[in-house]
Amino acid sequence: MSKKIPVKNVTPGDAQAVELYAKREKIHPRSYTGLFHKIRLLGVGFLFLLYFGTAWLQWGDRQAVLFDLPARQFHVFSATFQPEDFFLLSFLLIICAFGLFFITVFAGRVWCGYTCPQTVWTWIFMWAEKVTEGERNARIKLDKAPMDANKLARRSAKHSIWLVVSLVTALTFVGYFTPIRQLVPDTFTLDIDGWTLFWVFFFTMATYINAGWMREQVCFYMCPYGRFQSVMFDKDTLIIAYDPRRGEARGARKKGVDPAEEGLGDCIDCTMCVQVCPTGIDIRDGLQYECIGCAACVDACDDIMDKMDYPRGLISYTTEHNLSGEKTHMLRPRLLGYGALLVIMMGLFAATVTSLSKVSLDVARDRNVLFREANGGNIENVYIIRIFNKSQEPRSFMLSVEGHPELRMNLQADRLSLDANEHLQLPVNVQLDPQFMSSTNMPVEFRITAVDDPDITAEAESRFMGPRLR
Repeated sequence: MSKKIPVKNVTPGDAQAVELYAKREKIHPRSYTGLFHKIRLLGVGFLFLLYFGTAWLQWGDRQAVLFDLPARQFHVFSATFQPEDFFLLSFLLIICAFGLFFITVFAGRVWCGYTCPQTVWTWIFMWAEKVTEGERNARIKLDKAPMDANKLARRSAKHSIWLVVSLVTALTFVGYFTPIRQLVPDTFTLDIDGWTLFWVFFFTMATYINAGWMREQVCFYMCPYGRFQSVMFDKDTLIIAYDPRRGEARGARKKGVDPAEEGLGDCIDCTMCVQVCPTGIDIRDGLQYECIGCAACVDACDDIMDKMDYPRGLISYTTEHNLSGEKTHMLRPRLLGYGALLVIMMGLFAATVTSLSKVSLDVARDRNVLFREANGGNIENVYIIRIFNKSQEPRSFMLSVEGHPELRMNLQADRLSLDANEHLQLPVNVQLDPQFMSSTNMPVEFRITAVDDPDITAEAESRFMGPRLR
């Protein structure tokens, strides 16, 4: 007799198919005012002035901030960086990462709510939506209305503003790589090369799609920061939270009614905190990864509390310890550790930048010949010397070679004169009597020094090759 494993059907009788992907519900944030809204406006104004204004600044006869990729020169006001200085960018990105870690541990996602480009441009696009289509209820009604002349006109005006903002954003960004004072007129006269046109179009569409159409979806599904923020948080991190001890139980009531007599908390369940949220969440459900820390719900709730003559702060910047009635510890090991590392790295970065030489020197051996015998029996090596004057003024330099006192360098001029930001490449012959060669491969060092300032100097090492010793 065979034994069978008994099988029991546990499928619910009323089981229904569940879709893996929920349809996106369009969010129509409501307008609001308040303290944090004003702070955001000031911050956005400063960032816009910095982003759009810096591209138009001049420094002498060139753009103040210009990343000239064809010339492989990166100008930042008085400083000019070369590809060999690229490590500074990596250093700067590491500093920014630790700065973000520090801010996140201390104050949660304030970067997302106030300064993230996705958030800032989304607010600008929502403002254009409000101007052209009306307030929240009017936009919801317009979405449901059939397409007619009024809807077409409003939608066309909205998308026109979106495209103009996107184009200006793209031109400014590309203007940091191509001189913007030439780029703008060339764009509108269509006197622009193919690659520049491609990147202007690319960044225009990227801004238009991300800030206009995707919006919160970028934060939910494309940005990794919202996903790993919980690793950075602790119970002393500032977060935006609803106080359930004070707010529950929720319920509507008339102004002047004592909520305690009705068995209610301070939350009147007006849902204003939900209506103003750009990501469409209900902050009363607790801390959620979709929350970007913009404090829109704080301003909206405080306004309702003022109208009801209740104390502000039902929704506020607080900590989990504070919500549970415990003491918040602002200075804690993780925060102090990030802060100390940030200060150290910023100091090292500043010291590295200030110590960069204003001249660079590169030496390469002539690959056509290893060495040759010159007149008089001397051994001669040929080098290709590349000099770059990184300062903003013309300078004369002296070139020398070290490695043996009897080394002789054949250079047409004792002084090398270079204009500001000028490259110079030239061959240099170096000779040595074979009797002074200790090996077939000797180290030598080339040094270049500014005539007017001995502190402006650079060195480069190479090898002096000779015949096999007898």
